Amino acid sequence: MDLTVENHSIPLSDGNSIPLIGLGTYGDPRTTRKGLTYESVKVAIEKGYRHLDGALVYFNEHEVGQAIRDTIADGTVKRDDIFYCGKLWNTFHPPELVRPALEKTLKTLKLDYVDLYIIEMPTAFKPGDTFYPKDENGKLIYHETDLCATWEALEACKEAGLVKSLGVSNFNRRQLELILNKPGLKHKPVSNQVECHPYFTQPKLLDYCKQKDIVIVGYSPLGTSRDASWVNLKCPPLLEDELLVSIAKKYNKTTAQVALRFNVQRGVVVIPKSFDPSRIAENFQVVRSPRVSVPR
Repeated sequence: MDLTVENHSIPLSDGNSIPLIGLGTYGDPRTTRKGLTYESVKVAIEKGYRHLDGALVYFNEHEVGQAIRDTIADGTVKRDDIFYCGKLWNTFHPPELVRPALEKTLKTLKLDYVDLYIIEMPTAFKPGDTFYPKDENGKLIYHETDLCATWEALEACKEAGLVKSLGVSNFNRRQLELILNKPGLKHKPVSNQVECHPYFTQPKLLDYCKQKDIVIVGYSPLGTSRDASWVNLKCPPLLEDELLVSIAKKYNKTTAQVALRFNVQRGVVVIPKSFDPSRIAENFQVVRSPRVSVPR
């Protein structure tokens, strides 16, 4: 299919569809200026983005929701135009906590439903009021999880109309098969959000998910986060890669556009994060060419 500003969605296995390019909304709550997420989401929607990727643990869903509601109010979009993905955090895996977590996201967004709700990680943390529970030695406290039981609670949320589609994130093949082979499965995961970019192409997982009709959503599509707390900053950024730079110069594009186009043409949904209005606009331009086609 050809992708344009008006039509850049691909089908999901449950009959819904997902825009191929979205805006990642994560920003370090310790350093991100108040209101910046709101401004960025508004710019993104005005530039044509319809897919917004967020999470309760980002601590900014109130700004995302306000931006969505304001652009609906001014006539830029209708609610049905927007595709919002929320995430079930690690401390909410017990089945009885799943719906309250989703309802907290909906209350924060001030929306009636989310379009996609995903298990953020296959591992669980100790339930409680702290998102990152740690022991006396500063180590995270993990919690035994039953992914199938968590999934059943998510299915109930879908049947209650709180979410349209269900998916997962950071799942490998074995973890996906736990869900897919669950007795009595009512709704299969439609997507798997994982790190995916030219330095980390995920070929085996991509092939497997295509076989199972699961869409790969690639986070960090412009390269791994440069967070010094867990990344070696001596490693060169992906966007400075000599090959990407040379391709960008040849086609008069940015290296970011080349990296995004790489995944788009593989049928991978991309959710680049930016708070810079010009970069937000540039990143979206990968869907403007009438020659962009996606494998079905």
